[in-house]
Amino acid sequence: MLHTLRAMGHGDEIVIADANFPAEGLGPLCLRADGSDTGAILAAMLSVMPLDTFVDDPALTMQVVGDPAAIPPTQVDFQEIIAKTADAPRQIQTLERFAFYDRAATAFAVVQTGERRLYGNIILKKGVIG
Repeated sequence: MLHTLRAMGHGDEIVIADANFPAEGLGPLCLRADGSDTGAILAAMLSVMPLDTFVDDPALTMQVVGDPAAIPPTQVDFQEIIAKTADAPRQIQTLERFAFYDRAATAFAVVQTGERRLYGNIILKKGVIG
């Protein structure tokens, strides 16, 4: 995972995905982290990777189908981790389910975790390393 994060350039995106996410068939490199949950991977990733400060949406999650205003527990956790760990904390933005899949398909890589809670998926845009 560290090799992948280092290989990414400014503006590249990486997905941290739950166990239900269709990672293998999406297209980008899929890294397996089956023994981890999404929060642990997010915290570890943000400890070494800056978020992009040149965009309004460096962190994106998937909207709940049928209730786009809902914020599932996994996404509450994501926001807390970003607030505590990110170099430039930002408010998470959301995308409709299929728009999220389309965006994830263009990512540099997907990290598939063993997270079993629903809507445990987030896309991060890499910033400039200072």
